[in-house]
Amino acid sequence: MVTTSADVHRARQVAARVPDPELPMLTLADLGVLRNVTILTDGTVVAELTPTYSGCPAMAEMRAEMAERLSNAGYERVEVRTVLAPPWTTDWITPAGRRKLTEHGIAPPGPAPRPATGPVPLVLSTTRPTTSCPRCGSTDTQETSRFGATSCKALWRCRPCREPFEYVKEI
Repeated sequence: MVTTSADVHRARQVAARVPDPELPMLTLADLGVLRNVTILTDGTVVAELTPTYSGCPAMAEMRAEMAERLSNAGYERVEVRTVLAPPWTTDWITPAGRRKLTEHGIAPPGPAPRPATGPVPLVLSTTRPTTSCPRCGSTDTQETSRFGATSCKALWRCRPCREPFEYVKEI
């Protein structure tokens, strides 16, 4: 079977539209979970996904939805692979994904922490992230719970507008 770049582009477009089951306003491409789409010489479409963290409970749903959408688009053979290296980071969330999070009242993450090179500094106090309210833009916000509805989110509230909001943690 001869595969053209147009064939791969079409398969990628289909895969890129699969929504995230936990953040349905985002696609897997917006979230940076969709790593690659290729077509093998036998015509099998291979979509590669990286979980946001190991043991992510949404991976089974992501794989199933990806396979279903590609099959419904006319691809007879579909394989969805999990790719663990390099590990996913919130830096992979696209600008469009960050905008969609904000539009839906969820504060997007800041830059992910970088691994230390050399000696690891000793910090005796906890450092808390600061974030802007996705509704009014104020930075006068407060974390109310380190854990939200999913492991990757925390609960915050804005002091000026008094609205609660979720915050996607940097990973």
